[in-house]
Amino acid sequence: MKIPVGVPRRARGRYGALAALVWRRLGGRAQWRLARFRHQTFLVYAGGVVRDEQGRILLLRHRLWPAYRAWGLPGGYVNAGERLADGVAREVREETALEVAVAARPLQVASGFRQRIEAFYEARVVGGRLELDAAEILEARWFSLDELPDEMSPRLRTFIAELDLNVG
Repeated sequence: MKIPVGVPRRARGRYGALAALVWRRLGGRAQWRLARFRHQTFLVYAGGVVRDEQGRILLLRHRLWPAYRAWGLPGGYVNAGERLADGVAREVREETALEVAVAARPLQVASGFRQRIEAFYEARVVGGRLELDAAEILEARWFSLDELPDEMSPRLRTFIAELDLNVG
């Protein structure tokens, strides 16, 4: 749900809570139908693996995701005609107010999730100050790779663990 322009960032949480309630009540099939209505062919999700100087990864606790897997990477659906890396930068900026430089090549591209493709890119903070979009994000924290929260998808946990093995 897009928040009207001019709504103060702190007031967006009220809209976000209402949008989250409506979204959750719709259920999986209705959610996918709505997403398919907006994205006629397939959905493309782009996520950012944002690390700090200590190698910790920025994870967000998402308002719209189920509680048992609420923590995840910053990211979202790419707009038609938008480059994947630009989509990552836009989503990180929208969710956290951080400006990031995104790597040219993805770390991983995955498919097979209904009509969804996922691409994950490494990104580094180059500006901004952490300020959450309360409509979508409940909390943001930097996590070391051995202290990831329990409330995240097993697939994402595996991806992050494998990423650690591949990064020097």
